[in-house]
Amino acid sequence: MYNLRGKKVWIAGHNGMVGRAVLRNISEHDCELLTAEKADLDLLNQHHVNEWLKKNKPDVVIICAAKVGGIWANSNYPVDFIYNNLMMECNIINASHLNDVEKLLFLGSSCIYPKNTSQPIVEKSLLTGPLEETNEWYAIAKISGIKLCQAYRKQYGKNFISAMPTNLYGPFDNFDLDSSHVIPALIRKFHNAKKDEQANVDIWGTGSPKREFLHVDDCASCLVHLLQYYSDYEHVNVGTGKDISINDLTTIIKDIVKYTGNIQYDDTKPDGTPRKLLDVTKVSQLNWKPKYKLTEGLIQTYDWFKSNY
Repeated sequence: MYNLRGKKVWIAGHNGMVGRAVLRNISEHDCELLTAEKADLDLLNQHHVNEWLKKNKPDVVIICAAKVGGIWANSNYPVDFIYNNLMMECNIINASHLNDVEKLLFLGSSCIYPKNTSQPIVEKSLLTGPLEETNEWYAIAKISGIKLCQAYRKQYGKNFISAMPTNLYGPFDNFDLDSSHVIPALIRKFHNAKKDEQANVDIWGTGSPKREFLHVDDCASCLVHLLQYYSDYEHVNVGTGKDISINDLTTIIKDIVKYTGNIQYDDTKPDGTPRKLLDVTKVSQLNWKPKYKLTEGLIQTYDWFKSNY
């Protein structure tokens, strides 16, 4: 077990949805938490990152910082998604090595896996087939982060690990319709349609793809658990082991928002990967499991949205 008590822990990306959840979940472990605002630390600048670690000397680094977005954003801004993510992770991981960080956790995404791999997806499926075209830029950057952590472990014996969560949702999600993922986008669409008394809500795709969703606080609790109880070469899937069709998800969110109009699917828009369900055997064997049921988490997320938007 790696004891977090008394350690200096830097959460890179602490203002994001995952970073905020990690702050909430790690505070009970009696460690010193380090954060840096964008105005004070440019994660795209190698020199700035190295100097910041040299000055603050964290024992533990959790990389939650990332450029993220849905299908539309990934398709229209490929440079942003591959360049920014590569630069951030390379700068932080290399600087952590140079400044003797004891343990590092890199956060990826389930989109790293091949588009048509067998389901549920085991960790060993990585790099066994072509990626989903709509988010390959982001996926390639995240795969590179995994491999960089493995390289530092192999060459320098560093205690650098990686976790690959499934689709996340919860408080502080991005509800911008141009760049959000499916759950916040649906919440925003139905909320606006109800408020404006719209007769119809248009949904991208056919509604047939199946996705797995994990509440962000469950993800954060798992990351803290992995910091304490996992140290190995291979990345770890983080999810619920259960999936749902976009059609069924849409119906649940429609009911939660109490929107009474019609749903119209636009099959001229891309569906993305047909199915994406993680095999969570490894993380389950580490004695971790999620607490939130999907409907419970969606209700909480919508309540947060109404209070903050």
